[in-house]
Amino acid sequence: MLSRLVSGSIRNLEREYSCTVRLLDDSEYTCTVQRDAKGQYLFDLICHHLNLLEKDYFGIRYVDPDKQRHWLELTRSIAKQMKSQPPFTMCLRVKFYPPDPAALKEEITRYLVFLQIKRDLYHGRLLCKTSDAALLAAYILQAEIGDYDPGKHPEGYSSKFQFFPKHSEKLERRISDIHKIELIGQTPETSERNFLQKAQMLETYGVDPHPCKDVSGNPAFLAFTPFGFVVLQGNKRVHFLKWNEVTKLKFEGKMFHVNSTQKEEKKMVLTYFAPTPEACKHLWKCGVENQAFYKLEKSSQVRTMSSSNLFFKGSRFRYSGRVAKEVMEQSAKIKREPPEIHRAGMVPSRSCPSITHGPRLSSVPRTRRRAVHISIMEGLESLRDSAHSTPVRSVSHGEAFIPRSRSQATDAGERTAVISDEAYSPSDSVLPTPVAEHGTAELTGSRQINGAPCSIEEEKESEAGTPTREERDDIGAQEGAARGGLSEVEQVNKFVLSVLRLLLVTIGLLFVLLLLLIVLTESDLDVAFLRDIRRTPEFEQFHYEYFCPLRRWFACKLRWVGALLVNK
Repeated sequence: MLSRLVSGSIRNLEREYSCTVRLLDDSEYTCTVQRDAKGQYLFDLICHHLNLLEKDYFGIRYVDPDKQRHWLELTRSIAKQMKSQPPFTMCLRVKFYPPDPAALKEEITRYLVFLQIKRDLYHGRLLCKTSDAALLAAYILQAEIGDYDPGKHPEGYSSKFQFFPKHSEKLERRISDIHKIELIGQTPETSERNFLQKAQMLETYGVDPHPCKDVSGNPAFLAFTPFGFVVLQGNKRVHFLKWNEVTKLKFEGKMFHVNSTQKEEKKMVLTYFAPTPEACKHLWKCGVENQAFYKLEKSSQVRTMSSSNLFFKGSRFRYSGRVAKEVMEQSAKIKREPPEIHRAGMVPSRSCPSITHGPRLSSVPRTRRRAVHISIMEGLESLRDSAHSTPVRSVSHGEAFIPRSRSQATDAGERTAVISDEAYSPSDSVLPTPVAEHGTAELTGSRQINGAPCSIEEEKESEAGTPTREERDDIGAQEGAARGGLSEVEQVNKFVLSVLRLLLVTIGLLFVLLLLLIVLTESDLDVAFLRDIRRTPEFEQFHYEYFCPLRRWFACKLRWVGALLVNK
């Protein structure tokens, strides 16, 4: 009896496994699910735990053993999506950023989006100018520690926390001044709403950057926002395509293509290279989901998308879920008492660590600090003067990036905009696509060339062993030539494989059609065109000399096999 109970318990354990999901406030939710449970079951458990109804904006993210991030597909089994063994660890994150986050129906939803954007600000995904950065950080302080109190908040209190990847004492003083004077009396809800309204106005709002390279080998970050497709290079947004301008998203291997049609029916194709084929497929799937969510009017309009123009080639993927318009309509129908929100205090955490973990310009000696500042300004000036945009097959210009809620007057023909005082460089550890070691080195080198500040140790290493600009240019030219040669060979190989694949499929289709025609002509169907075929001399010759002997041979073999089976 005891052995039966033990064996039954072991079988139950084999049918179940544990999942730990890290939430946006850095707390963890652990549950046990069945082996065949789908992603929707786990997602519903988390939303029930958070008392969240406007859940379509969120998703569950996980990392495979190759450090490639993925969104958990809700319609598929959890175990089949994971490439590792249980227990599984995942994260709850904002998957689709609301076009107007301050207008969300429930406060709990706004609070979770607030936590996500706060993480984006710290990790460098939400990049902005210094004046905007100070106001955003002051809103965070007001929302999480309340009004300024001289007894509780000594001089330099804002320096205990790091809101950005790097900042200076001047910025800290500006944050404290805004918090002390301009935000007195604001409740946490009001501060969070003001924070969301300000963040939504920034060019990098909703950006989940995917590191890639353009056809010239220049590093770039691709992203999908509530308003369209964005390409960031240096401190500029070099391309922006509204969702109604994007006509097709394709990928093949590491190559990712964006087809668009702009004003006056001008067509443009952007091509980028992802670090790995898996990263390129993840980029494509993110694009398909974002385009369906923000562009379509109804979920019934969602279609299965193919990564290639040919039906027999490439990957196929379909977005499953409601679209943005349906989500907002459903949110308007919510009628319940606002759920209680347990806000976490302003304590150092993974998303907001102590200031000692990040570089500050005040740690650099005054003479060295001046040299770093000069290098920053020189790098920014050179970046602004350089034509650092992505080459395209046909150049065209359309309207500038103007979200519906924005009221600033901008040039309608300008598609390149400066997004920050520094180069866009989010933390490699939080990118949805892993960056290889050589890729990290290249990105770091580009940051230093573009004038972003670096630590004293990095400066010493660069003085001791970094090649000169001329040497770097020569090395870059050699690498570009080698890369160009390899890319040409790869393109030729892919073209040959595509032609062979097309030829094989054509031959297979012709063979199937021939068999179908033979079956129809030899059948008893009385159709006019079949009667005409049967009366031709060629068909009669084929019927008596080939088809009838072949039919007798097959019948003989079938009788022989039947006799063997009966004798056994």
